Amino acid sequence: MFSVALALLVTLLVTLVAAIAPPALAQRGSKSAPKPAPKAQSKTPPTREAARAHAIEILTASSLVDGHNDLPWAIREQKGQERDVDSYDLRKKTPHQTDLARIRSGHLGGQFWSVYIPGDIKDSGFARVQLEQIDIARRMIAKYPEAFVPALTAADMRSAFKNHKVGSMLGMEGGHAIENSLGSLRAYYDLGVRYMTLTHNVTLDWADAANDEAKHGGLTNFGKEVVREMNRLGMLVDLSHVSPGVMSNALDVSEAPVMYSHSSARAIVDHPRNVPDSILKRLPKNGGVVMVNFYPGFDSPSLRAHGLERARQQAALKQRLGADTSGASRELKVWDASHPAPRATLAEVANMIDHIKKTAGADNVGIGSDFDGVDDELPIGLEDLSNYPDLFAELIIRGWSDTDLKKLAGENILRALEKAEQVAKRLRRERPASTKTIEELDGKPRPKA
Repeated sequence: MFSVALALLVTLLVTLVAAIAPPALAQRGSKSAPKPAPKAQSKTPPTREAARAHAIEILTASSLVDGHNDLPWAIREQKGQERDVDSYDLRKKTPHQTDLARIRSGHLGGQFWSVYIPGDIKDSGFARVQLEQIDIARRMIAKYPEAFVPALTAADMRSAFKNHKVGSMLGMEGGHAIENSLGSLRAYYDLGVRYMTLTHNVTLDWADAANDEAKHGGLTNFGKEVVREMNRLGMLVDLSHVSPGVMSNALDVSEAPVMYSHSSARAIVDHPRNVPDSILKRLPKNGGVVMVNFYPGFDSPSLRAHGLERARQQAALKQRLGADTSGASRELKVWDASHPAPRATLAEVANMIDHIKKTAGADNVGIGSDFDGVDDELPIGLEDLSNYPDLFAELIIRGWSDTDLKKLAGENILRALEKAEQVAKRLRRERPASTKTIEELDGKPRPKA
């Protein structure tokens, strides 16, 4: 009886030990079971107020360099005081987005001032107007020494920021200004121009524009020589406004990083001015930077859809009413009243930045607002320069690291500029200035005198 009870007791103890023992003891000879994964710690996003304060800390420590501001053209176009730098007083509130107070509150650290000229000037050659715009920009920079410092190199831009000034570079918006002359290109570089957008909205003799007919399938031989000479000079090749064919050809030819001074992503908003993903994926190898535009029609899918539908309505009215333009205008106003355009938002601009970071990389995205060159109805929350910290706050809430935010702010474009300067030093040792002509390379007839 005692032995039976003892056996039952031993059996009970063995069963109990097996039940409570860890797997390594319960399954003799088996490998240790993996430890259970720790529970994920959910990180609470900062409040918007805290995120904005952190954004200001970042922009105080690292320069925000904007790739495109059209203030020189706004000065030229002011009614009754055209081209008058003194009357367009940046020490007061201006009619558009840019003045000294908003520059300070937005923590702008560096600026490429666009010296844009139209591609369809009728009363003279392009060079006259281009030289006038360079003159306006240079006088504007000189007028405000407490805020601006002229800059010709990436080192100049960094030095200006350390001295609490806005390093100021010039960017030409359209290769039509060189009038098919590499000598003109070099002269503009000597006047301080450090990037040139290959086209504006008009296809050139040597490059296709995004918003015009593609006549060349990209760059002609002369267009490729323009890119090579820009590399030799140290002038950044700006691919905003050009066709995808030109983008691709330029990436094939350029030995230096390219830039997009004010463009967004075509996968988000299918607009000809935006950059296709196929091109974005090539930027890491080149080192180029897409500087995201704040123009609402490039950033808001709903606004783009509204614009396309309005254009269809307009075309239908023209077909139905023919020469009755007054009637078409009346009916279009009725349509507009019942179909108000949506407003773009800061979040949609952040979506663009996120997409380019995801598709190209954190090293290939920047800021190119296009302030003073777009309609005054900008995205909600990004109405002027004072709102830069709000955009960075949004990205902080989305989980961006400080390192990537500093790259976005200015480190990416300054790195690209430094690389272009290094390439230029090498190329100037290897080859002289190009004397090639468009007639020689493309077989185009000389214009009649």
